[in-house]
Order: sequence, then C-alpha cells, then structure tokens
Amino acid sequence: MFAVLQRVSQSQVHIDHELVASIEQGLMVLVGIEKHDQEQQMDKFIHKVLNYRIFVDDEDKMNLNLQQINGGLLLVPQFTLAADTNKGLRPSFSQCETPAIARLKFAQLVDKLRHKYPHTQAGRFGKDMKVSLINDGPVTFTFQFS
Repeated sequence: MFAVLQRVSQSQVHIDHELVASIEQGLMVLVGIEKHDQEQQMDKFIHKVLNYRIFVDDEDKMNLNLQQINGGLLLVPQFTLAADTNKGLRPSFSQCETPAIARLKFAQLVDKLRHKYPHTQAGRFGKDMKVSLINDGPVTFTFQFS
C-alpha cells in the first residue's frame, strides 16, 4: 500500500462537476493498493495517518497530529501510485490490485477510518475525479506500507 500524505488548508473532490468530498485544514491522502495488501497494511496506514505529527504547535514546530487539531481527512484512491516505473518509458501496473478487489479494500479502509475518525471523507474508486487542494507549507510525505 502506498500513500502520499499532504497537509492542506483545504481540499475537494468533484466528479462530473458535482462536489463529492470537501475538507478544510487537515490531510489529503492519495492511496495506492497493491496485490499483497492485507489488513495489516491498512492498520499501519491508519495508525500513521492519524498519528503522524506534521501540524505546527504554538512554537511553530511539527508536533501535532491530525486528531489533535481536529482536522479533516480526505482519502483519494489512486491506483497509479502502485505502478512500477523502474523500466522503460511506460508504467507497469502488474503489482496493482485488480480493480474489483482494490475497490473493496479501499472501501474497507475508508470504513475503518470513519469508525476511528469521523472527520473522514473519500473520493470514489474508479471514477474520473477532479481533485483540488491548497498544500499547506507545502508539506508532503510519501509512505509505503509493506
């Protein structure tokens, strides 16, 4: 499982000109799911996203996590994160989970996060989404949970 975690002052997802998700200050996370990803990777992902300290405290140091600032969380499925880009000039998607299973795993991830953190919103798997954000900082981190 791959994640690109971005600290944002706002982020939105539109599908066919319809607003389907929107947050103010918080995290927008792009999520890529691989074939071997199981519940263990989801649990690591959830722990990291909810507890990673990238918001500034009163002394302007990154000491606060998403829960401490009561921020929004927006998950966006993005299968291309799991692409193999090491060879040639065209990405290989052989390590990406099949769409049908990835859809279920993404839905499971969203459900688990909403249970732990109600301020969670999500884009829609398999849809042509228009994602906008104002990256705060900019602050962006990449993670691979294997």
